[in-house]
Amino acid sequence: MVNKQGAAEHLILSAAKKIFSAKGKDGTTMQEIADEAGINKALLHYYFRNKDLLFEKVFFAELQKFSPILKTAIASDAPLFEKIEKLCETYIRMAINNPFLPVFVISEINKQPEIFIHRMFQNNLPDFQKFSKQIEREIELDTIKPILPPHLIMNILSMCVFPFLLKPMFVHGMKINKDLYNDLMLQRIQEVPAFIINSIKK
Repeated sequence: MVNKQGAAEHLILSAAKKIFSAKGKDGTTMQEIADEAGINKALLHYYFRNKDLLFEKVFFAELQKFSPILKTAIASDAPLFEKIEKLCETYIRMAINNPFLPVFVISEINKQPEIFIHRMFQNNLPDFQKFSKQIEREIELDTIKPILPPHLIMNILSMCVFPFLLKPMFVHGMKINKDLYNDLMLQRIQEVPAFIINSIKK
């Protein structure tokens, strides 16, 4: 049974995630989170002293849900093209469901990379070596064009994450409304792996 304190924290974290997802950290106030949670601001500050601590708590809670899925996808024995499709879907759905995560990852990983990676993966990093060997094996079998595994892995990650990092540029600079932007991100679940696979297959 969840105790009263645990229930209150869960309520606050759910409310915070909703507001952070809609407005980002800088556009969110503690009062908005308190209102969404149906509590007063003093009680919110009792559990979380400031917005940065609350945002970090929400962030790592969501990121730690994502990291096992990522590790499983990378370590799987699925064929290469199937694995690329799964990785792209995993990353893009994560970013769609948690639009504040990509920007925060970029910010935090450059401040204290070792601490950040430890908190994200708990000393159990994704098996990129296994993935690299799989890529090299497919090159040897002449099923894909020669490419250095780090380049292919970076291509996958950057194509999945980049549109979320520069969302304001696409929404405002390209005059794409938010509904169309969301539709485009959903389409990228198929578009990105198809583009990558077509670029490497023979």
